[in-house]
Amino acid sequence: MMQKRFLLNVMLTLVWIAITGTFTYLNFLLGFAISYFILWIISRNSDDKRYFTIAFKVLGFFFFFLYEMLKANWQVAYEVMTSNLHMKPGIVKIELDAKTDLEITMLSNLISLTPGTLVVDVSDDRRVMYVHGMYLEDREKFIESIKLRLERPLLNIMR
Repeated sequence: MMQKRFLLNVMLTLVWIAITGTFTYLNFLLGFAISYFILWIISRNSDDKRYFTIAFKVLGFFFFFLYEMLKANWQVAYEVMTSNLHMKPGIVKIELDAKTDLEITMLSNLISLTPGTLVVDVSDDRRVMYVHGMYLEDREKFIESIKLRLERPLLNIMR
């Protein structure tokens, strides 16, 4: 049902673009927002409102991850530009709550996209992930930050 609503939202957006005759990013976003609002009004009495709640979760997670990625980029760039080495690299074992291949792949990509961290391996039974971190002051804190800041919000969106 969620995919149908998304496709309907995109189709209504394309109708908006055809009516206005202007294909720009701003007009696309405006059309998407208007069609999203129209779909929300139409399906107010519907029992399935997952599409309307997940959109805000995805948007919020996107901006949160963008902030985290920029912060990590700044930290790594500072490390490269200065002569002092503040890093304490290491590999940690993280037990996963993610179960499906898609969830594990998405989590691996999010971890690897953040500068200073890299997924080294995932166990054959898909219960454990090994992550290399550049700044590993406290292993438990590092594991907790990945679990609370990346894995939990990702699973909240995907499930």
